[in-house]
Amino acid sequence: MQSVCHCCDWIRHHYGHLSAEYLSLLDQMGGDITKQNAPVLFPTSLYRHIDDAEFEDKVRFLKETIYQITKLFDGNMKSVTWDKKNLDDFLNILERQLENLNSCVSPAMKPERRLKHYFKKLNRKVLRKMNYSTQAWELIRKETKRHLQRLDILAAQMY
Repeated sequence: MQSVCHCCDWIRHHYGHLSAEYLSLLDQMGGDITKQNAPVLFPTSLYRHIDDAEFEDKVRFLKETIYQITKLFDGNMKSVTWDKKNLDDFLNILERQLENLNSCVSPAMKPERRLKHYFKKLNRKVLRKMNYSTQAWELIRKETKRHLQRLDILAAQMY
């Protein structure tokens, strides 16, 4: 595990750059973001709660949210019509962000249970229930964008 100081420097100088890259790729890989709402409410209260947390808890939350997003994108993507190169680049940069955050978080720290539950519900009620359809993946892309934008705000408030 890296020192808190090193993690702080990394978040300050690199997190935002990688975040801007994957947010841009998320927009470029498909058409317009759907206006349809997901059947799972966005966990606004979790984000409000983490805003007041300690630095280490915020880093853990960043890591856990990105990890949960990468798990979502590990599903059956046969129906996806997105640009393949942009999708691959998006996932690779997200993975790089996750690796860097992983090095900042003690493996002994437990993930946020409510966050994990939210993503399981999103997987179940959107991807599985909608049979991994193009429409389901567009809802996942929309929710992913919301989370990544919110994480960007969280990271910016950390320094």
